[in-house]
Amino acid sequence: MKAAVFREVGKPLQVEDVQINKPGPHEVLIRTAAAGLCHSDLHFIEGSYPTILPAVLGHESAGVVEAVGSEVRTVQVGDHVITCLSAYCGHCESCLTGHLSLCVSPDTKRRPDEEPRLSSATGPMAQYLNLSSFAEQMLIHEHACVAIRKDMPLDRAALIGCSVMTGVGAAMHTSKVRPGETVAVIGLGGVGLAAVNGAAIAGAGRVIAIDMVASKSNLAKAFGATDFIDASQTDAVKEVLEMTKGGVHHSFEAIGLSKTAEQAFNMLRRGGTANIIGMIAPGQMVSLMGAAFLGEKRIQGSMMGSNRFPVDMPRLVDFYMSGRLKLDEMISQRIKLDQVNEGFADMKKGELARSVIVFD
Repeated sequence: MKAAVFREVGKPLQVEDVQINKPGPHEVLIRTAAAGLCHSDLHFIEGSYPTILPAVLGHESAGVVEAVGSEVRTVQVGDHVITCLSAYCGHCESCLTGHLSLCVSPDTKRRPDEEPRLSSATGPMAQYLNLSSFAEQMLIHEHACVAIRKDMPLDRAALIGCSVMTGVGAAMHTSKVRPGETVAVIGLGGVGLAAVNGAAIAGAGRVIAIDMVASKSNLAKAFGATDFIDASQTDAVKEVLEMTKGGVHHSFEAIGLSKTAEQAFNMLRRGGTANIIGMIAPGQMVSLMGAAFLGEKRIQGSMMGSNRFPVDMPRLVDFYMSGRLKLDEMISQRIKLDQVNEGFADMKKGELARSVIVFD
């Protein structure tokens, strides 16, 4: 199969022929239909986060099941599925207490003494975030995908696999936005727009969208924002505090910078919660005023929207089909696999919401 291979930090991905193994007892072989380009992939390409090389990148995807292992019970051949990087084992403490997104059990991966799922002529190839979806096929654990209704367009379903689940889940699950509460979202890429949408669906009374690109104002409002702040022209924290007469109940940082994480905390009202969704690079420090904690303000991370994806993702599909979840507007362009590097170059300009690789 053809796949986009990551061989060297800072270098373009290379589209190569990659060998994919046959499904083991609990594995599923999927024909990839679509894969979104996520800023998380770019963090690894640029070396902000380490990973084993060579690897096939990609982790936001949807496709059709082509084969299943002998013990698979969750999906069957022909099912349309969304994948999820937070594969879960089902029997560790995190899973048994309902925190599937926190599972780190090695049981969802192949053991070192087994044949690798992916390989090339030069040897084994690492699987990235349990998926490696910049490829024509994926071989994954059955608990890394969920079947969805077949009338759902797969290019839009792919977005649910990461950015939408992360943003909507952060609002609904991690921070538990309630009807009438105020929300601020910093950064309007795919994840940030999904957080805006999730807060609106949850019933937030005011959703303030913040970005350095003024042209994203209309897009943010299409996703449910009530207000927009151009952070390139004003002090976003000051504006939020003035607009809300004291700060928001919930803030969401969807960029991955220490500065914006600090802003997310500083724009809270008493008792508010700042949620860090963006991937802050290792080594960066976040500085907070200690006295602020006396007002019972909180700052916390959110891992993939604190998801229970086998339940959440089909529900998000239903939200889209009923017109409440915005996905059409999130796709800025559809590209082919051999355009993946151009897609990441466009991402770095900060003007697009999402690029999606579509496979014939």
